[in-house]
Amino acid sequence: MTADTPLLITFSAYLLLMVGLGFWAWRSTTTFDDYILGGRSLGSYVTALAAGASDMSGWLLMGLPGAMYLTGMSEAWIGVGLVLGAWLNWRHVAGPLRVYTERANNALTLPDFFTQRFEDSQKLLRIFSAVVILVFFTIYCASGVVAGARLFESVFGMPYGQALWWGAAVTVIYTFVGGFLAVSWTDVVQATLMIFALLLVPVIVLMELGGPGASVALIEQVDPSRLSWVGTGGVIAVVSAIAWGLGYFGQPHILARFMAAETVNTIPAARRIAMTWMTLCLAGSLATGFLGIAWFAVNPEVAAPVTANPERVFIELSTLLFNPWIAGILLSAILAAVMSTLSAQLLVCSSALTEDFYRGFVRPRAGHRELVWFGRAMVLMVALLALWLARDPDSRVLGLVAYAWAGFGAAFGPVVILSVSWQRMTRNGALAGMITGAVVVVAWRHTGFALYEMVPGFIAATVAIVAVSLLDKPPSQSIQARHQQVRLSLRETRY
Repeated sequence: MTADTPLLITFSAYLLLMVGLGFWAWRSTTTFDDYILGGRSLGSYVTALAAGASDMSGWLLMGLPGAMYLTGMSEAWIGVGLVLGAWLNWRHVAGPLRVYTERANNALTLPDFFTQRFEDSQKLLRIFSAVVILVFFTIYCASGVVAGARLFESVFGMPYGQALWWGAAVTVIYTFVGGFLAVSWTDVVQATLMIFALLLVPVIVLMELGGPGASVALIEQVDPSRLSWVGTGGVIAVVSAIAWGLGYFGQPHILARFMAAETVNTIPAARRIAMTWMTLCLAGSLATGFLGIAWFAVNPEVAAPVTANPERVFIELSTLLFNPWIAGILLSAILAAVMSTLSAQLLVCSSALTEDFYRGFVRPRAGHRELVWFGRAMVLMVALLALWLARDPDSRVLGLVAYAWAGFGAAFGPVVILSVSWQRMTRNGALAGMITGAVVVVAWRHTGFALYEMVPGFIAATVAIVAVSLLDKPPSQSIQARHQQVRLSLRETRY
């Protein structure tokens, strides 16, 4: 038996399980509503873990530990911002969005919700929001493909180009076959695997180093600045890190999990499960990168791969500290993180192309079977485009995620928040906010300023929505009446 045999067996078993779940979900997927939103049938546990797993992509086990290893404690503010943003999203957006999308003519996608919410007969919101989804999600999908390729490249010594295809193949298969239910069911398995890996690795590293005190002392010897909560970037870097939390309000693949919940009453329990899972995963991810500084300082003879690419810190610690069978399970967690998010993103892109372009403009009377198969074709198309974007072997996971995360957060976040909470908001205000947020993010990234583009994009979009809505004529009576019905419905539930 070669050293790679346990890894091959573990990976193969895991991949077969995911494909099997995909085909099992196929049996429950009969309509287009089932394919893109699971028939709104997810309970609290599946809703929570599906939202968490689709959120925490390969960057959780590669990009974030790598940033922590490279910079130190100042990167922990990303975790703080994400926890705050996720909790606010679950608390103030999840329930209202679940109720509103059902009341708004059973809207199945975010562009469809915007169209129905503001009675946009010109369908400008549908067109622009679908374009934003396709542009930024293709970049986001590329980050997942890069993370998967890095994993196969590191573990099996594959050329980067070949690893790209292996990293994406199984995800595309079960998303293509099983749709939303397959993605959600596999997310539960993947979320469980992720939290196991992210708690086990830092605990073992800590034991190897002799405890927290010895670890901190070693890191101080390596570079005292890595113990600073501010770091070399100063206050702007801290604000930029915390601002990651703003992105939650505009992520279509996470918002889709809220929309798919069985009832609004499942949201509170789902929120508690999701926040516990997320907090533990983020703590484990940050601890892995931080403790990796000390471990590789003690073991410099094996530090070369991490020095060349800090995003490999979790991979290297898993393979060096554990026997091949356990390492195979731990490295499967990276694959789980990649697959869970990539599959959700592929499905959202497919939904936008199918529901918001094909049925919205080309074939309004298309049957469910036709829509399901067109959606499957779009999964393949978006996957191929993401593979093309990820072809550069120098791509960095966290950089790609940061850009796409900011694009969604600024373009959609303020629109989503205000659309479920502010009755006076208008169609033109929503359109102004989307355009302003997206344009500011793209433009700011090319200015060279250190401040994360999420901050100016989110602020500018919010100002644009409020200003244009107040200058615009008030919404129609039917829009105002539906908004009041939604708020009344929420007050009558346990939410």
